Amino acid sequence: MDIRLLLFGLLIFGAVALLVWGVYSGWNTTRGPEAERVARRLRNAIGDEGSELAVSITKERVLSRDPGLQKLLQRLPGIQRLDRLLLQTGRSMTTAQLLVLMGGCWLLGLIILSGMHLPWLLRLLLALGFAGLPLLEANRAKSKRLTRIEAMLPDALDMMSRAMRAGHAFPTALKMVGEELADPLGGEFRAVFDEVNFGVAMPDALMNLATRVPSTDLRYFVIAVLIQRETGGNLTDLLTSISAIIRDRLKLLGQIRVMSAEGRMSAWVLSSLPFAMAGFIGLTNPQTLAPLFTDPLGQKMMTIVGILMVIGMFATRRITQVRV
Repeated sequence: MDIRLLLFGLLIFGAVALLVWGVYSGWNTTRGPEAERVARRLRNAIGDEGSELAVSITKERVLSRDPGLQKLLQRLPGIQRLDRLLLQTGRSMTTAQLLVLMGGCWLLGLIILSGMHLPWLLRLLLALGFAGLPLLEANRAKSKRLTRIEAMLPDALDMMSRAMRAGHAFPTALKMVGEELADPLGGEFRAVFDEVNFGVAMPDALMNLATRVPSTDLRYFVIAVLIQRETGGNLTDLLTSISAIIRDRLKLLGQIRVMSAEGRMSAWVLSSLPFAMAGFIGLTNPQTLAPLFTDPLGQKMMTIVGILMVIGMFATRRITQVRV
């Protein structure tokens, strides 16, 4: 039996097994009997049938549902950064499930690259790019969520300011914003109010909010509230001022995005043009590109070109990305 065929079958079996285990673990975590029992007890405790509390209210975040794997993951360097990334995406996925998904993508990439005549070391290195796809997707989800929160934050601050001018206390204003606004910002304010109701100190609940939502604008709000609670002052006017500043910043950011649209479009065109040309040549005359994958010199050229393209993409992104 061909050793390559056997290895290919083992890789497919491992990828499918990891995928099935990851799907089952995700379903059992969010929809399983234990999760439903805990959610039902929490809803009965607060008298609200439709609210969902943050994980930090019930227990500390865990890296895995398995105690043995939990201890093993705690020893790995950088594992807390992955857990914080998942927390900031607003998803219920555990770090162990993310690592399993990354491993499955790595195996899938290795299977795809096995059909190419490349050295094994180069295949393993290129497969790491497939393993990083879940991280890229998680960062994209985090950025998208932060963008939505920052767009909703001025309205939330104005609503809190009006509620406090009407005579409501600050925790009540948090509750009103959580009930009136949609997710994700409404859910975050509801989580802060629920944490305070469960006995968490207001400064700690606000710091937890800043950890879950790493937004500069929201941290301005948290710092302003914490300083006001220590030194006093008119919190309603302060919230109104922060809301106006955030609106002006978002307006300036929109103008910058319009002005840098040409550069970003050029980056997309220059990045996709080599792949488009390679696909066109491969369809019209496949033998033209064959030496790049079969000849050792062509493989070295492809490696160097790939590295230079990645460097160019990062450089172009840094040039066109303006922080406000």
